[in-house]
Amino acid sequence: MELLGAKQQALRLALQRHAPLLVAYSGGVDSAYLLAEARRTLGRGAMLGVIADSPSLPRRALAEALALAAALDAPVEVVPTAELENPAYAQNPVNRCYFCKAELFSNLERIAESRNFRGLAYGENADDMRQVRPGRQAAAEFQVLAPLRDAGLTKAEIRSASRALGLPTADAPAQPCLSSRIPHGTPVTADALAMVEAGEEWVRSLGFSVFRVRHIEQEAAAAHGGAVSAALARVQIAPEEMCKLPEATLRLEAGLRAVGYAAVEIDPQGYRAS
Repeated sequence: MELLGAKQQALRLALQRHAPLLVAYSGGVDSAYLLAEARRTLGRGAMLGVIADSPSLPRRALAEALALAAALDAPVEVVPTAELENPAYAQNPVNRCYFCKAELFSNLERIAESRNFRGLAYGENADDMRQVRPGRQAAAEFQVLAPLRDAGLTKAEIRSASRALGLPTADAPAQPCLSSRIPHGTPVTADALAMVEAGEEWVRSLGFSVFRVRHIEQEAAAAHGGAVSAALARVQIAPEEMCKLPEATLRLEAGLRAVGYAAVEIDPQGYRAS
């Protein structure tokens, strides 16, 4: 605990050095903790959270993020972003996240310049350095700070610190954007994102907590000959929740077909966070 306390002190000193501060906020574990610490350390007048809103953000996640910010008495603004209009993003390359983060950070930069904010920050943590994250390149290009990472805070430590603050995100599962449900190389469209969102809301309504609905585009034979595009929903349920499937499968499949999926496949391997 002494080590965690020292890291938290380093974090708070970094926040003070770069205030007034804009915080890229999504409502996830890391950005929620960063927002909470910025509010506690700097006060309302020296910080602002910014949520990037686009079709890739589920409405549920947006509502929950705003509710948490209100509970923290942290000022937050929702800023529409247009990454879907950028062909480089919509084509869904392996570095798709770079274009998303660049869109977000360009918006943060404009806000900072117009309102005299000194620093921009986002929620990368120390563990993230073990992974290839295209968004990190965008952060470097826009000189966005990663104060959690720089303080050496790991995911487990952030969860522990969040628990101590009573944050509801302390034990929340990862919630990457809806575009992550579409395989690289398959175009990201507003229609596909809407299907994924509706599909996941349906699966959640059946009592599942940790899962993914993967959107797989396929070709199907048309009645008049030729082929048409049809989407398959590949459902991945956390292994510890797969015991619920026997009773829920028929309703799960029917609901996914109702939102537009031509076929439904239950992944026997289940879902495991990467």
